[in-house]
Amino acid sequence: MWFSLLSDRLLAGGCIRPSTAVKGLKLGFVAPQRLFVALTLVLSGLVLEPFAWLQSFVWGRRLQTCVLPDDPIIVIGHWRSGTTYLHQLLAADPSAATARNALTVAPQIALLLKPLLYPLLKQWMTVQRPIDAVLWGPDDPQEDEVGLARLTMDTNMAGIAFPQNYPGNFRRCVLNTTREFEHCLLSFTRLTWLHEGVGKHHLVIKNSAHSARIPLLLNLFPRARFVFLKREPVNSIRSLVQVKQRLAQLVGLQAAPSACRQVEETVTAHTQLMQAFEQSRHLIPEGQLVEIAYEDLVQSPLETVMRIYSALNICGWSKVHDVIASRIASGKSYRAQPVVLEPEAEQHLQALLS
Repeated sequence: MWFSLLSDRLLAGGCIRPSTAVKGLKLGFVAPQRLFVALTLVLSGLVLEPFAWLQSFVWGRRLQTCVLPDDPIIVIGHWRSGTTYLHQLLAADPSAATARNALTVAPQIALLLKPLLYPLLKQWMTVQRPIDAVLWGPDDPQEDEVGLARLTMDTNMAGIAFPQNYPGNFRRCVLNTTREFEHCLLSFTRLTWLHEGVGKHHLVIKNSAHSARIPLLLNLFPRARFVFLKREPVNSIRSLVQVKQRLAQLVGLQAAPSACRQVEETVTAHTQLMQAFEQSRHLIPEGQLVEIAYEDLVQSPLETVMRIYSALNICGWSKVHDVIASRIASGKSYRAQPVVLEPEAEQHLQALLS
């Protein structure tokens, strides 16, 4: 039991670089009852730091000169809107490079120790994600914000680590970006391409926080192609509140706010994220954006992915049709856990969205 908890904790937020941890501790206090969690996250990164220096020495020049595709497929949309499922399907394409658990757990050493990380994670990882019981493994795709959180505190994960100030960190790290974050995003994307990109045709990035970063992304990748997932706000917000509560227990350095407060903060953040996307949607050139309804993805996944390939001119659909169909078939036994909030929190959610 304790080993499974440790494994989940390290996968979700461990192996933080010491410089990132130091900056993080300036953002907020660590609650006394969460000191062990803080030590676990920080010490795991400290142990890896010599290997991080060695990776920088061995791979530094290749990282600096790495040429990235300027037309990645970027999956956006509010959290819990089907972005993970779509990411899994798009990443099943053998021609697609994407961030996976074996990279995001510790990107600062993932290139250097790649031959060791895969077998280690196969033995070490729990069968299901701790936030929603989705099956996962070292090869499964992961949101790049999770990997970025090891390199900078300017990510949405800062609000997960310090849940008592989630709104402030959301404004600081999602609705706004820093020069450091832009540098880290470019570096992490290069790490992804070097980790995965040999023989690959295109790059897939999934990050809900990127919904508010369209200008930054188009500056880095002028021909970026976006897939925007849409779901009824009440369902995605309810699910995200539950996830945030679980993550606060797993990697939070402070006590989680009450469910009612989490509902209020999440509703506000949802509105802000969607407004930020709508305000910058016009910047996306014609032919580089496709919108997908959550219900279409869940009910007709193969047809939906085919539509994405066609709309965004992604090559090779005829070759990957069977592969993606097989991936869809393998997940048919999965049944999402019911999302149930405390009655008072559910009433508050309904009132806020009425």
